[in-house]
Amino acid sequence: MSKSNRQNTSYKISFLDRFKMAISLHKKNAANTLLDVLRHPTNSLLTILVLAIALALPTAFYVFSSNAKAISSNWSGGVQMALFLKENVSQEQRAEFIQELSFRPEFKEVVLIPKEQAIEDFKQQSGFGDALDYLDENPLPDSIILTPYENHSGAAMLEKLAQELEQNPVVDLAQLDMAWIQRYQAILEISQKVGTFVSILLAFGVLLIVGNTIRLAILNRRDEIQVIKLVGATDAFIRRPFLYTGFWYGLIAALLAALMVNIVLLLLQQPSSTLAELYNSGFSLMGLAPSQTLTLLAIGAGLGLFGAWFSVSKHLKDIQPT
Repeated sequence: MSKSNRQNTSYKISFLDRFKMAISLHKKNAANTLLDVLRHPTNSLLTILVLAIALALPTAFYVFSSNAKAISSNWSGGVQMALFLKENVSQEQRAEFIQELSFRPEFKEVVLIPKEQAIEDFKQQSGFGDALDYLDENPLPDSIILTPYENHSGAAMLEKLAQELEQNPVVDLAQLDMAWIQRYQAILEISQKVGTFVSILLAFGVLLIVGNTIRLAILNRRDEIQVIKLVGATDAFIRRPFLYTGFWYGLIAALLAALMVNIVLLLLQQPSSTLAELYNSGFSLMGLAPSQTLTLLAIGAGLGLFGAWFSVSKHLKDIQPT
């Protein structure tokens, strides 16, 4: 009795083949979902517009905040300190004090404004020249304008320096003109915190919008998902197209948000330049830098992907084959 030998042949898929197959599936899902988004422009456009507005608002706030910081950063060199001298100071004492200030390392410029020049400047700038002519004597004192170096223009450092100089016998009052700058920076800091809070709320809104859109897509394909599960499809296989849909929604919305912000900045460029010229400034509005645009695209795509993942994970497990 002869025995026939049976030869069992086993096929083993290598890791490289699995990797190539996964890449192929991802490419196919990415292309198909993008075509689906573009194939239904009415429904997709409404969702993308809402997402774009939600992304454009914090982006525009960030850009305008950056421009406001750029404006205030150029003010530190314009901070000055005014020293008002006492009435009984002699010219010798005044000259000696000015020489002492000139040798100090904190100040790059020391300018004396005699009271005669001060009253003339006040007449020209105030518009009360005729009324001031009736005064018996000049009420303005001699003053010294000090311009500090940038490395000595900090608020705390200048306040301490003003207190020190005010103790000098010839000085009646030391005054800083940076209070308005400090107020501006305080307002800017408050607005940044409010903007951060609003940005977090809008990001949460993007997650909800994408999640609800994916939820409706899952419910519309409920029967299809049940059939696919019956033939053995895994949750990862079913989840992948929905994740790419959320990814494309977020990415396209971020592109549209960047376009909106740049259009607004382009419209404001000429008025802002005109305003800067009135203040003898060469400032011009800064738009979105390439790195900032890429960051916005990454945030939009990430929010869309995470919103889709959260919605799919929640609703996919509720759909079981019957």
